[in-house]
Amino acid sequence: MSLAPSLAVPRSRFNTLPLAIGLFCLLWSYAFVAGKIGVTHCPPLILLAARFSLAGILILGATLVRGDDWSLSWRDAAIFAVLGVANNALYLGLGYTGLQSVSAGLGGLIVSANPVFTAGLAALLLGEGMTWRKASGLLLGITGVTLIVWHRLSVGTDSLHGIVFTLASLASLVAGTILFKLLAPKGSLWIGNGVQNLAAGIVLTPVALTFADVHPIDFTPGLIGAFAFLVLGGSILAYWLWFHFLKVCGATAASAYHFLMPPLGMLFAYLVLGEHVEARDLLGIIPVALGIYLVTRPAKSVS
Repeated sequence: MSLAPSLAVPRSRFNTLPLAIGLFCLLWSYAFVAGKIGVTHCPPLILLAARFSLAGILILGATLVRGDDWSLSWRDAAIFAVLGVANNALYLGLGYTGLQSVSAGLGGLIVSANPVFTAGLAALLLGEGMTWRKASGLLLGITGVTLIVWHRLSVGTDSLHGIVFTLASLASLVAGTILFKLLAPKGSLWIGNGVQNLAAGIVLTPVALTFADVHPIDFTPGLIGAFAFLVLGGSILAYWLWFHFLKVCGATAASAYHFLMPPLGMLFAYLVLGEHVEARDLLGIIPVALGIYLVTRPAKSVS
């Protein structure tokens, strides 16, 4: 009798989650820079309406061409449409309006406070545990972000008007995160992302045509490149990864990765836009990194 089956050692499956998280953080962080470039050459509502509409058409069109089955019920499709209003139309509509008068670095910093509010609401509404370790990590994260934001405000280059819009944008993202976990839509995340984008485009298009002027649009290579990245890298890939993390990680742990956005956002803003970064900005990264570790580190199992 052969002993091969008993001696066979199962291959360990490569964990792709860290790579996916790294890609998501790079895409989400650079999106603030691409958004800043976009709103410099195009009114934000027009830019977003075109971005969401095209992303939704591409996703659902690719699904149709591939012959994939429609895996969403009417309830799930409606949920993704509601999420499109919160996570896309409101979150980025308010955020891009704010980007007209705040730096890309500060915009990313404010939105990175998402885990703090998400963790609190997740504990109240979703039953996610709030341990002292997780609470300490969240406190460290918000402390680091606050230090960086306070220093950037002291320089006086960002307007209060833009900051208010960015804070409202943050509130929309938190609401969308909690809604996704609370309503728990079933079916393909790929198709759901297409519905979400198309719904956001449908909502924003009449608003953009009513309140925005098409004449200031400047079709430069920078605008075309930024728009292409926002559609393909932002609305399609980054959002698909985000919903995947919400399913496999949990609202608090997934949102904690937004604490990586301040250093990455400042780095991209410095390299691409030439935004000034000082040493005091970088000091805030230390508690941010420690906070991410505490929030996302798995609890020790008791044997």
